Amino acid sequence: MNREICCRLHAAHDLRIEPLPEPQPVEGAALVRVLRGGICGSDLHYYHDGGFGPVRVREPIVLGHEAAGMVEAAPEGSGLAAGQLVALSPSRPCGQCEYCLAGQPRHCLDMRFSGSAMRLPHENGFFRHRLYHPVAQCLALPQGASAADAAGAEPLAVCLHALNMAPPLAGQRVLITGAGPIGAICTALARLRGAAEIVVTDVQDFTLDIARRMGADRAVNVAEQPDALADLAQGKGRIDIVLECSANPHAIAQAVGVTRPQGTIVQIGVGGTLPLPVNLIVAKELRLVGTHRFDSEFAQAVRMIAAGQIDLSPMVTQVLPAAEAQRAFDLAGDRSQAVKVQLDFGA
Repeated sequence: MNREICCRLHAAHDLRIEPLPEPQPVEGAALVRVLRGGICGSDLHYYHDGGFGPVRVREPIVLGHEAAGMVEAAPEGSGLAAGQLVALSPSRPCGQCEYCLAGQPRHCLDMRFSGSAMRLPHENGFFRHRLYHPVAQCLALPQGASAADAAGAEPLAVCLHALNMAPPLAGQRVLITGAGPIGAICTALARLRGAAEIVVTDVQDFTLDIARRMGADRAVNVAEQPDALADLAQGKGRIDIVLECSANPHAIAQAVGVTRPQGTIVQIGVGGTLPLPVNLIVAKELRLVGTHRFDSEFAQAVRMIAAGQIDLSPMVTQVLPAAEAQRAFDLAGDRSQAVKVQLDFGA
């Protein structure tokens, strides 16, 4: 009996654990046995809403774009060997369109992204026991590294790119709005990059406790203390840089209110069409910057994890067997008790 499985979404709240068909060899790809996979916010959008914005699930799709696994077989000369732990990059740009040629492959016009329903047929993701993945997108980690840490490379890469879009954080007062996985990692990076003060806001005490463990100086539950940032709004604002991870209109409005003139707001969270306090943005000459996925930052994230330069373990609040994926998805959406939930495919 084949006990290898995949986690396939058929429609909103219709996530099925199905037998995994035998993976078919692909030229230039390594056969990888997945060990750990992290549930991301976009996975939750697919699970709860059947998509996000105009992107809808139109056929069954294997979810997951945060994962690490063990190489079982690799093409000769690839630099990969059986038994190596690898982090899997989900991003596969075409390399030929105008944005790829301009050095911006994250904006590729023909992007393939694992676990994405943007294309039809959909791009199946990593939540399966084995898959073939391009060798260039399998980044090896040294012996002794953990699959749990390696599976955090993708969200870490997202945060590294976001910080590359911001001014240097050293000596700055930083506000991070939203203490989910991205907010937690941004907190750790802000601490590593020498921020003078890190303020994190959320509406859940559980996630704020994790933010404190990741390096926050001040963690504020704005649902319970809506005026707690009043001191930061004095004198047109005291915050130098905002890393906005919630996509909540109230959080964005509060961030604009506390950011100093000519400060920077990096919008990381995605939430569709939202109202903006444009008059204040104009009057204070704020820089509102978007950030999208990552390019070379994935390799940087793997190097940091391999070297032990960042500890992502506090944000991994639960690990469940892959066979219990539906329970894991239900838990991952509950910020009162979870930040990052990982699926264990080795269980």
